[in-house]
Amino acid sequence: MQASDVSELTLRTVLLGLVLSVVMGAANVYLGLRVGMTVSASIPAAVVAMLLLRVVMRSGTILEANQAQTAASAGESLAAGIIFTMPALVLIGVWQRFDVVLTTLIALSGGLLGVLLMIPLRRVFVVPQNPTLKFPEGLACAAVLRAGQQTQAGADDARAIIHGAVFGLVGKLLISFVGLLKGSLEGAVVLGQRIFYVGGDISVALLGVGMIVQLNIALLVFIGGALGWLVILPILGAAPQLLDRPIEGAYAVWSSQVRYVGVGAMVVGGIAAIAQVRHGLVEAVRVLFGAGGLARSQTGQPGAASGRDMSFGAILVLGLVCVALIGGLYTVLTGQLGISLLTTLIMLVMAFFFTAVASYIVGLVGNSNSPVSGMTITAVLFTGGLLFVFGFSGTTGMLATLGVAAIVCCTACTAGDVCNDLKTGQLVGASPRRQQLMQIAGVAVAALVMAPVLQLLHDHTPGGIGGKELAAPQAQLFASLARGFFGDGQLPWPLVGLGAGLGVCILLVDRVLQLRGTAFRAHLMPIAVGMYLPFGLSVPILIGGIVAFLLTTGTTERDRPVQPGVLLASGAIAGEALMGVGLALLASIGIPRLSL
Repeated sequence: MQASDVSELTLRTVLLGLVLSVVMGAANVYLGLRVGMTVSASIPAAVVAMLLLRVVMRSGTILEANQAQTAASAGESLAAGIIFTMPALVLIGVWQRFDVVLTTLIALSGGLLGVLLMIPLRRVFVVPQNPTLKFPEGLACAAVLRAGQQTQAGADDARAIIHGAVFGLVGKLLISFVGLLKGSLEGAVVLGQRIFYVGGDISVALLGVGMIVQLNIALLVFIGGALGWLVILPILGAAPQLLDRPIEGAYAVWSSQVRYVGVGAMVVGGIAAIAQVRHGLVEAVRVLFGAGGLARSQTGQPGAASGRDMSFGAILVLGLVCVALIGGLYTVLTGQLGISLLTTLIMLVMAFFFTAVASYIVGLVGNSNSPVSGMTITAVLFTGGLLFVFGFSGTTGMLATLGVAAIVCCTACTAGDVCNDLKTGQLVGASPRRQQLMQIAGVAVAALVMAPVLQLLHDHTPGGIGGKELAAPQAQLFASLARGFFGDGQLPWPLVGLGAGLGVCILLVDRVLQLRGTAFRAHLMPIAVGMYLPFGLSVPILIGGIVAFLLTTGTTERDRPVQPGVLLASGAIAGEALMGVGLALLASIGIPRLSL
């Protein structure tokens, strides 16, 4: 049977993909606010789609499952773009509540721009057989889809996700609703004027995160937490009024001082991440602008290996509408036409470049390892610095800077996801044009739930966004940077400088490890995130990394397309995250959390 004869874009596929897009989007909003990172939804969505189509509905094709997975992963990627930036507007006090219309339109326009900008790049990164771009997650997802055609293999994978989801749901329910289990175990002692703290959270989702990111990254997050909480916090000391309540005092010192060491390290890490992919960026620009690359990308020969994209006319019209919408959003945000025109131009330049960067990185190391935080940090620094030079200040400058960062972040996240999904589609024989339409549909539906979920979690989670449970490290970072450019200037710049110095030292250590060819690397960004998170979160992430190491010892990538435990961990993350959103929903209708 030819690929063209296989059912692909059916009504049930569209409905299933859109539902999964909402579910994955909501789950990753919670996860990203909690631990500052999201996990790729492509593989779990592919397994769930195959389960529902082949096991429950007793029919369905690999191409239908691929199209449903394509839409579903759009929700996850859009969530990453929104939660890294939009909560900063609440944290700096510009918004008292999330503006539903503006948040939705920013998510929609940023996500749509990511899809449209990636389409010409498909023939640059996806179609050629480039030995450098291995697309590890795209290949793994294609392997999962093929394995799902075998009823037993698909059922086993689906069972792992379901078991993990139940584990996560029940764990979150017992901890946060029933109160049968403690959410954390922690203690602190005072010696002189210094607080020494130790603790750890109990969380199924955090264990799952550790299993997915693997031991190296999990250990780096823990090292960052240990540097911040066990070393820097005692050295800084505490005010006398905090010493009577050592645990609260430890959190106060971390929030007001230690976090800013993490800010400095994150900034250095973001700049370093962009520097590391400079060759891919240059190559993307060279291909696109050299010898009519854009036109060539739209006129390639159709066929199984390449396929047809959306028409250039449709891309151009949608792109112009998207840019006009973004310009209007900036005008509403800032209230000034001049600054909105300038920020729209800045946004377009950076969105294009970071689309190329995100696409290249996804092919190189996978979607989960894309340095989106680094791209957004660069966008904030460049935009903030340029607006500062042009004389903009105060709330207007902060709104403009965060507005650019939000669109660029959504664009980069979505573009990377599109690139990964198009590679999976190429491997299983899917239509690129239909995948692109499903991505647009997934972005449109997921955009509708971003603001309601954010507001729900902010209102009905203890401490709200920015508190202990939902630390929102990236949003806190961008809020701090915006204040530094245009706020009251009260940032502790010596601590930011200390973090930058530590970041440079860590980069040097990592370079030495790279030259020696060691398997363990000292990547800066996970260490910086660890400093910026409550220490308790890094403990279960480390345990999850150790479990993943034990499960994978003696196995190779050829043994299974997905490493043991990853599907179970994905289910656990989704289960706890959805229960977290569900508990906030119950609280919003007057059903309080119990306490045994």
